[in-house]
Amino acid sequence: MGPGGIATIIAASALAVIALAFGYVIVRLGRLIDQASKAIESLVDETTPLIEEVTTTVALINGPLTSINKITKSVEEVSTKISGATETFLDKNSTAMKLASGVIEMVQAKRARSEKSDGHHDTSDAPKASRQRRTTRKPAADHE
Repeated sequence: MGPGGIATIIAASALAVIALAFGYVIVRLGRLIDQASKAIESLVDETTPLIEEVTTTVALINGPLTSINKITKSVEEVSTKISGATETFLDKNSTAMKLASGVIEMVQAKRARSEKSDGHHDTSDAPKASRQRRTTRKPAADHE
């Protein structure tokens, strides 16, 4: 056996070691893929019921929201109709508008007169003072 034969044996041995290393890496990679697929399966098994519960919860919440939406639209329609009717009434009946403004002026004038007669010029204290005047009573004589 010459130097060429020894070199061939060394090259063949090196290729065998490399092949064994690749084999080991492939086996480990296969185990890693198996573990990953098991983890994904367990994740899917755990999340599927959660997704179903979320879907059920959303469906249960959407029911009342739909009825609230209908109620809101109904209230909006009623307020629009009332606003339109009020506008139409006031547009067609200018005397009603004049009457309303006259009533408001009378109420304001009456308030101003009652404040002058009470001696109060501050509107925030006027109701409080009149309430105090009405509720103040003389103490009853004690019978012993």
